[in-house]
Amino acid sequence: MITNKITYYILIICCLCVFSCKQPAKKTTDLPLSGHITKAPKDTLIIDSNYSFEEAVAGSKAPQTIIDQLTLIQVQYYSFDSLLHQGQIVCHKSIANDLTEIFEFIRKTRFPVAKVIPIVKYNENDLHSMRDNNSYCFCYRNVSYSKHASGLAFDLNPMQNPLRWKKGYEHRTDLPENVVYNPEAPGTLYPQHPVVLKFEEKGFRWGHNFRRNHDDHHFEKRR
Repeated sequence: MITNKITYYILIICCLCVFSCKQPAKKTTDLPLSGHITKAPKDTLIIDSNYSFEEAVAGSKAPQTIIDQLTLIQVQYYSFDSLLHQGQIVCHKSIANDLTEIFEFIRKTRFPVAKVIPIVKYNENDLHSMRDNNSYCFCYRNVSYSKHASGLAFDLNPMQNPLRWKKGYEHRTDLPENVVYNPEAPGTLYPQHPVVLKFEEKGFRWGHNFRRNHDDHHFEKRR
């Protein structure tokens, strides 16, 4: 009986010795010296718009003489989801380089832009585009006075930068409707804002300074 107990204890001790032996160390040569992977993941590019030029102007009532003066450019920007997006602008050829440079500045400074899609997606309807917080340039409307009709005006983040009528014109409707202007909110413009200054540097007039309203999402350029 005693012999059996001794044998039992010896077996337990042997087992403990076997399992307590150190295992070979795993190789770590694939990690940096710090032991942590430091390389940041690359930005995932989200495509918001991928029209051909013909598709982007399809359905427009603009005469061919206007269409011939337009071009389609691609721009990149960080949206409100903090991810890198790519959109498109149909604009007058004379301001294509200006807008490309401005959006490069917007991308580098990470000023958030909701989306940039040609108005064809909204059946040429400016109100629908605004309610979707879309930024765009060319739209053949209000031909007698609108620079959009020739692709020389650009609207930026209309939901953050609504058109607001000044004193004496309060009977008119602010657009987009029921939007409260908050200059501290991301994507919002105000006097001396770096994006505003960049547009002005390139010769654009900001709608905030219009006589009858503060059209804060609007920039236009005279040829």
